[in-house]
Amino acid sequence: AHRSIIYAVFYLFQSGRKETVLDLAKFVDKGVQVKLTGGRQVTGTLKGYDQLLNLVLDEAVEFLRDPDDPLKTTDQTRRLGLIVCRGTAVMLVNPTDGTDEIANPFVQPDGA
Repeated sequence: AHRSIIYAVFYLFQSGRKETVLDLAKFVDKGVQVKLTGGRQVTGTLKGYDQLLNLVLDEAVEFLRDPDDPLKTTDQTRRLGLIVCRGTAVMLVNPTDGTDEIANPFVQPDGA
């Protein structure tokens, strides 16, 4: 699956077409979680997107970051309402329904 995505990106680059490999149509009007460069993380209802991965989210909520570690989020949130996430800042888009957070299997125990 990973290799087919790389081939698809290569094909789109070679053909000069400006289409995104991601098909976000199935997530429209559904809840999504978006991670942005710089550590910001928002959730909301995806209302629209374009080929540059600019996203329009409604009822967006931002998870505030830890003042001691800006790359970590806390349980504190703030309501943003209707927002546009610029595609150049989008790192990850995943649905909020049907996903569960699991423990990181690569974390080494202290003293190991």
